[in-house]
Amino acid sequence: MTKRAANRLLFEKSPYLLQHAYNPVDWHPWGAAAFAKAAREEKPVFLSIGYSTCHWCHVMERESFEDPEVAQLLNETFVCIKVDREERPDIDRIYMRVCQLMTGSGGWPLTILLLPDKRPFFAATYIPRESRFGRMGMRELIPRVKEAWSTRRDDLERAAEKSLVVLRRGATESGLAQGEDLDATTVDAAYLALVDAFDERYGGFGRAPKFPSPHRLRFLLRYWKRTGKEQARRMVEQTLQAMRRGGIYDHVGFGFHRYATDRQWHVPHFEKMLYDQAMLAMAYVEAYQALGNEEDKETACEILTYILRDLTDPTGGFYSAEDADVAGEEGQFYLWTADEIRQWLPTDQADLVRDVFNMEKNGNFEEGSTRRKTGKNILHRTTSLKKLADEQNVPLAELTAAWERARETLFTARERRAHPHKDDKILADWNGLMIAALAKASRIVNEDTYVDAATGAVQFIDEHMRDSQGRLFHRYRDGEAAIPGFLNDYAFLVWGLIELYETTFDVKYLQHAIALTDEMIHRFWDDEHGSFYFTADDAENVLVRDKEIDDGAYPSGNAVAALNLLHLARMTGNPAYEAKAAQIFQTFTTSISQAPAAHSHVMIALEFIRGPAYEVVVVGDRRQDDTNNMLNVLKRLFIPNKVVLFRPAHEERPEIARYAEFTNPLSSIEGKATAYVCRNYECHLPTTNIDEMLRLLDATA
Repeated sequence: MTKRAANRLLFEKSPYLLQHAYNPVDWHPWGAAAFAKAAREEKPVFLSIGYSTCHWCHVMERESFEDPEVAQLLNETFVCIKVDREERPDIDRIYMRVCQLMTGSGGWPLTILLLPDKRPFFAATYIPRESRFGRMGMRELIPRVKEAWSTRRDDLERAAEKSLVVLRRGATESGLAQGEDLDATTVDAAYLALVDAFDERYGGFGRAPKFPSPHRLRFLLRYWKRTGKEQARRMVEQTLQAMRRGGIYDHVGFGFHRYATDRQWHVPHFEKMLYDQAMLAMAYVEAYQALGNEEDKETACEILTYILRDLTDPTGGFYSAEDADVAGEEGQFYLWTADEIRQWLPTDQADLVRDVFNMEKNGNFEEGSTRRKTGKNILHRTTSLKKLADEQNVPLAELTAAWERARETLFTARERRAHPHKDDKILADWNGLMIAALAKASRIVNEDTYVDAATGAVQFIDEHMRDSQGRLFHRYRDGEAAIPGFLNDYAFLVWGLIELYETTFDVKYLQHAIALTDEMIHRFWDDEHGSFYFTADDAENVLVRDKEIDDGAYPSGNAVAALNLLHLARMTGNPAYEAKAAQIFQTFTTSISQAPAAHSHVMIALEFIRGPAYEVVVVGDRRQDDTNNMLNVLKRLFIPNKVVLFRPAHEERPEIARYAEFTNPLSSIEGKATAYVCRNYECHLPTTNIDEMLRLLDATA
């Protein structure tokens, strides 16, 4: 069979674009050359946006972009452009908003038809090759667009202009400061909205599809900590437990799939994303810290085992994702037949796996379109190992050990299978989230491997993803760093650096966080209205320069930046940072107030403001037990609204903080480890007694 000729995507670095490099479609990467060609040839633009681990992106490629007839129609009618949404989130954000405005929904693959000046006149997501079930197919759509372009171009121009007006109006309204302060009722309203959305039977929020939303759980933990409301605690515990037991969790190789297609968390959409692992690891390890459930600790550590084993580049950065599909079949890497289990395991272990993970002889996994059982099983639990041990009258430790032996055998067997595609590009923002997760986990569970991985990733970014002036790049792959950083790259990396400082107390990470924050303010801050734009002041203008504050699969850059600024204000004594955070909230008062539960990370920041919030400075000698004991107590306890600084005794460190209330430099008392505790801007006398320090923090060991 003759190999197809390559198109222009062959010279790109994105794994997603490279997947399409041998399509018969004459693809162009996003850039001035493609739009100039469209203008010169008077053709509309077919813009297709997706990502390399997207199941329906693969389906659309197989059905349409690899089909010679469809490709010919596309090439004759359009200039065709492919965009990796993870490489160019700025482009994806704008045109996804267009799709939502035009159709009321969105998703990937994202299909947008544009005029040569980038204005959109049509939007859709997945388009089949032929029309079916009321969804127009490519073979019918393209001739209609060609006819309209030839005979009714004015109509398309008007549609494009209307969409642009609405898009600009939305961007302008979301970016105007409202001049109001969010009060305590906003946080309470977010909590009540989550109570209303909570699935009392299966945990999580809403019905199906069901996403993990770990930022909601992290907010609820903080709300419970302050208010003592048991409902908040119960929602967190039930959801974390249900996800851990469900098919959304990879029980053999660890890590979470992207979301569940059903209410019970049993049937996942099988791709694995780096950002999900980071956010979920933080939620589970904080739940362990707050509530003491060993299974939460185990889950967090297993997630990180998966990351360090499968998504870590040898040079230190973290890869982006693993695919849902193998050879065009979703989930095949993760599914098991009853015969396979019996083939690999002795009878007693095979029976254990069958009973624990609800396996069926004919399979419990159904083919997506026909709902026909395939004979394969998704491993999922509906009960705890402890309950099963009680039912079988065997010690829990014995049952747990038996499962672990079976798991290791199944993992070894699964490694022999064809693996899902791995998207090995390294993104600064998602790496920032993972750095934060690893640093936090290391601090809470006392595991040096995690902090070593976090520091390695920081070093990788410093060496490979910054230019000579220190500016961040968004993406690194195959020896090339490219695409100037977006707001999320700066905000998420600063988050990771703050967490890393509070784990290691190495001042260079705090200095790094401050420098990046100042650079972020310089390049992204809206001086007129407050808050941060998503793109830098010198970035390409894709229709509008917009902002966001609401949660998606992970928190927004503005929400993360606001909490970072609050922390840095307390750590450095710089009130300008806190003023910037206040401006962010004021800018988005209306949108936050209208849907507080859609702004969970903002609620975490408001919890910090509402307080009580603490600043703790420990002065001592890290070579001495009393200093390490004091620091370890602070690391172990769930006191989320605090910042912790360390100063070596008798060493002046003005680059860390200047507190007018303290003698500078801060001194230890009689050579002992000494804690200086401030609460809501009021400072107490220093103490060398850990119990007294905890009393000042309203905490107990």
